[in-house]
Amino acid sequence: MKNFIKELRSKFKKYEIDGYVIPKNDDYFTEYSKLNRLEVISNFSGSAGLAIILKNKNYLFTDGRYTIQSKIESGKNFKIYGFEKLINCSLFKNLTLGIDPKLFTNTQIKNYFLKHNKIKYVEKNLIDEIKKQKKHTSIPFFSLEKNIVGESINSKLNKITKYLKKNKCDYIFISAPENVAWTLNIRGGDGPNSPIPNSRLIVSKSKKILLISNLKKCKQLLKNKIIKKDEFLDVHALPSKIKYIKGENFIVDDKSCSIFYENLIKSKFKIIKREDPIYLLKAIKNKTEINNMIYAHILDGVALTKFLFWIKKINKKKITEVEAAKKLEYFRKLNKNFLYPSFDTIAGSGKNGAIVHYRAEKEKCRTISRKDILLCDSGGQYKYGTTDVTRTICFSNQNQKIKNIFTKVLKGHIAVATTDINKDDTGKKIDKRARKFLNKSNLDYAHGTGHGVGFFLNVHEGPQSITKINEVKIKEGMILSNEPGYYKKNQFGIRIENLVYVKRKNKNLFFKNLTMAPIEKDLLNLDLLTSHEKNYLFKYHLDVYAKISKYLNSNERKWLASFI
Repeated sequence: MKNFIKELRSKFKKYEIDGYVIPKNDDYFTEYSKLNRLEVISNFSGSAGLAIILKNKNYLFTDGRYTIQSKIESGKNFKIYGFEKLINCSLFKNLTLGIDPKLFTNTQIKNYFLKHNKIKYVEKNLIDEIKKQKKHTSIPFFSLEKNIVGESINSKLNKITKYLKKNKCDYIFISAPENVAWTLNIRGGDGPNSPIPNSRLIVSKSKKILLISNLKKCKQLLKNKIIKKDEFLDVHALPSKIKYIKGENFIVDDKSCSIFYENLIKSKFKIIKREDPIYLLKAIKNKTEINNMIYAHILDGVALTKFLFWIKKINKKKITEVEAAKKLEYFRKLNKNFLYPSFDTIAGSGKNGAIVHYRAEKEKCRTISRKDILLCDSGGQYKYGTTDVTRTICFSNQNQKIKNIFTKVLKGHIAVATTDINKDDTGKKIDKRARKFLNKSNLDYAHGTGHGVGFFLNVHEGPQSITKINEVKIKEGMILSNEPGYYKKNQFGIRIENLVYVKRKNKNLFFKNLTMAPIEKDLLNLDLLTSHEKNYLFKYHLDVYAKISKYLNSNERKWLASFI
């Protein structure tokens, strides 16, 4: 890492810059990328971060999930700050910072750097010059039938063109691959944990489309006539093609349209809006998507329940965190519909559980002790659905303090699950319900309570979320995680996570659990639960038993019945 920093600094004079900015994202702005530029320069492996290398100082910015992890991985060579310090960054002033214009949006640059510093576009990515990125095999894009996604391409294009006409606009440039995936009912293999088809799409108000990607990946779509030849454009041909597109204006996306592509469009067209409506359209799942997600969660619940029974009751050997994660994946792989994990499994025992997004590595992970509590956060991509679930597990009787904290986390979890959405209709309002019981004891956690989830797509997907600041209205068909927690540095971590979807009955909106797996009863202090909360837990475990017991063997079934 030190050598890479030295090599990067040696290029500053050539490009006439005082520093260089390296974000986590790739040029498609996906959360989980196969590229690792940020890790190359900083050793930081988390999913959210940004590094700035100056002539004699290095900075790393990340969020509350990675406070401990970033210090462990990068603390020797970097000053570490929360993302909030990036806004109008004043840690250094009057410098010229080099950036790759394909990796930033104009809004990011304006919000972060332009108040106190200057920016210079460096067309070559300087990290790639230092260390060549691995070439990944092109996995062909594939289409999903209407019986899987529940809505035709034509219907989705109608919604987009309606939005264009309403805003008196000729085109929209869809730069987020997950939004292209939703629009064309396609998936791919460009994410390490998501079926992302790295591509961009132009849609006109007259419903004409232009898919911009790599020909190798799109051959199957062309062969099966999902798209026609004149609806495809190689990614390298866009700069020359843009001159011949007729019209006056474009809509681009503030979150994923890079400076490079915005400048390309601006060279001929007026940009009149910076909001991709597909984020919200995609967030509201239809009945077919919900039913497929329900089924995927039953399959996932079976695997997780088998794992929980095995690790608590059957396994007598001392196992490492990595071995625990592999065993859970083994149980998932028993089902033919399982494809791969939806993110790297977090299996943190004891003090590692306090590292919110901990990733166990074979050479330096812990052996799980019977005295530990184990935080296990995992998920799967299935045909067809995306799962994400966290369970905190114990193997011996824990002290009263830990039980009390676990129970307060559970009380927050139940408060979210039983929200009257007609009353508390935004993530900001719901987040307060989750923290209420911890806050009474002056406890809290440094991450959001819940994130949106895609349908057989990204495990983290907006615009809805349950956080202290999110004000997006929670609507029927949305899927979110419900995951309050608590983390005691160098001691333990607790998190309880289910996915929920928003259901309507008459005029009432409420959450229904998707996740079907038991919640640890050996960490409960029942005296802290109200009769309403005990009743919720009873009904939840009754529902879990009803949905998954037929897929379990007799011993697993008997154990699961003990939760009721």
